[in-house]
Amino acid sequence: MKSAATLALEFSLKVVRPLARMLIKSGVAYPAFAQALKTEFLAAAQQELKQRGMPQTDSAVSLLSGVHRRDVRNLTRPAEVKAADAEAFRPLSLAAEVVGRWLNDAPFLDAQGRPKLLPRSAGDDSFDALVTRVSSDVRPRAVLDELLRLGGVAEEPEGIRLLAEEFTPRQGLEELAWLCADNLRDALSAGTANLLGEDKFLEQSIFVDELTPASVARLHQVSRQAWRQAFKLVMQEAQDRFNDDAQHAEAAQKNQRARFGVYFYAEPMNEGEKP
Repeated sequence: MKSAATLALEFSLKVVRPLARMLIKSGVAYPAFAQALKTEFLAAAQQELKQRGMPQTDSAVSLLSGVHRRDVRNLTRPAEVKAADAEAFRPLSLAAEVVGRWLNDAPFLDAQGRPKLLPRSAGDDSFDALVTRVSSDVRPRAVLDELLRLGGVAEEPEGIRLLAEEFTPRQGLEELAWLCADNLRDALSAGTANLLGEDKFLEQSIFVDELTPASVARLHQVSRQAWRQAFKLVMQEAQDRFNDDAQHAEAAQKNQRARFGVYFYAEPMNEGEKP
């Protein structure tokens, strides 16, 4: 019977394979990745020691992580730098939050529940009013410019039109990379928490093989339709929870974040994969 350590290593290697492919295609070779990975092992070791209530000495971090003490000293950074790095895993942009409200809040939907063409500034159902619902700290014009840059809206004589309910913006590589990292990090965090017995998060999928390309295309289309339905349901509940907590919960209690996501992937079967 395989040990927990062996299973964890085999699991990690399978998970990291598509990541290794992306790194190689992007020009990042193994030595650079291995060196950068040391900081993640150090952070994980420090977190584990903190959870155990143990001192985070260089020796303890080195022993737990396997990283040499010299590297522990060199790679351990000031707390303010770590906090700045944590901010890099930023939440969805303000523009995306505005689109979420546009897809969900009644004043901005027509009788069929679809996003309305919004007047620029006049009335409670205007684009400016929509932005103000999300944040009063940013000028609506700045948010509109960002949505125009991302390709999410069109500015017409009659008002502002949302171009696609799914909102797949023309983002740059850096923006897409951070969004992908946030999504994959939380998906992997849910799975590993379940494996370690720390929690029981929702983590399910449907798998089918021996399909034709046409069937895969149809399945992809159905998956997109299912996502639209799930998005509206979960987004509505998320907004209700946010509004309720904003009114009734104390600041110290509002210390949780959550992410709900869906993915679809297909590829040719490898030789020998058929049962």
